[in-house]
Formats: sequence, C-alpha cells, structure tokens
Amino acid sequence: MMQKKNTDSLVHYAVTVVGKDRPGIVAGTAGVLYRLGCNIEDSSSTMLGGEFSMILIVSHEKPFSKGKLLDEFRGLAEEMGLTVAARPLSIDEVAYQAPQGELCMVSVYGSDQPGIVYRVTRELAERRVNITDLNTKLVGTKEEPVYVLMLEAVLPEEIAIEDVAAMLDEIKKELKVEISVRSITPVSL
Repeated sequence: MMQKKNTDSLVHYAVTVVGKDRPGIVAGTAGVLYRLGCNIEDSSSTMLGGEFSMILIVSHEKPFSKGKLLDEFRGLAEEMGLTVAARPLSIDEVAYQAPQGELCMVSVYGSDQPGIVYRVTRELAERRVNITDLNTKLVGTKEEPVYVLMLEAVLPEEIAIEDVAAMLDEIKKELKVEISVRSITPVSL
C-alpha cells in the first residue's frame, strides 16, 4: 500500500505549457516531470485555435526550486517551440475546495461579435457569481460564423437560477444572442 506524503514536506507549482499543436507535447511534459520526480496532482489541457495549452498542478518533496523545474523544461521548450511558466503555490491554493452554492450552466449562441465574453462575465462578476469553467468556440461557416460560449458558475446564496437568466436578458437583447441558464447541481431525493 502506497503511503500518502505529508503535504508539509511538499512544494507545489502551477505549470503552464503553451505551443503550436503537435504530437508529443503531453508526453514530453510528462517525461520532464517524471524525470524530476514530480507528481501531477491535477491537470487540464485543450486546443485553442492551433495552439495547445496545458496547466498542471505538480508537487515535489522539499527542497525543490522553480528554477530547477524551469531549467529541466528548457530543452523540451526549445525542441518543440513551447512557452513554459511556473508559479509556486501556497498550501491553501493547492487544496481543492468544492464550490459552495448552486452550480449553473450558462450557454450563449449568436453571431460572432466583440464583447460577448466581456459583457456576460462582467454581469456575473458584478454579482459575485464565481465562474469555475469557461469555453468558447466559433462554429458555423466563414460567411455566417456562430459564437458559442459555455460557462459553469457557482451562485452566491442570494441569487437563484431565475435571477441569472433575468440579469442576462438585457445583454441577450442588446447583442441579439440566445442565452440559456440551467441548474447543474445534483438534487438528492
């Protein structure tokens, strides 16, 4: 049975890796971290246009420096044309904290135009709605592009799903987009 390491003896970093998409970025990144003895505690990666991006939360036993981490990535970064950055994390930044409040999904569809992400997210931020995930994509044709925005958010206690839909109604009219809001919090029976 593997013993869990004492978190006081670990140092944590948020590592970001960005570069033109091509095979081998994930394997190369995982290889560097493996050779260093780092543990990948959490990660996410996605394609943005032709760029591939990753963010990883990694840990290593103390002492271990950010400089050592970035030095080990230098060869891979040069070989694959990657930008690699690291930021040390405090223990409270590492610990997963489940969202407190109702979780909702906001979907926006409409003609591509500047301001969709800004207007929707500003409206939510002004009411202390915490966005936990956001994705955008351009679909449709070159002649008729359709912008799609999907976000998950945690609502403060005083805000209900219906309130979110109502607060986004003005933006919906101004930008001539479709906006739907629905609960995604599991219900116990």
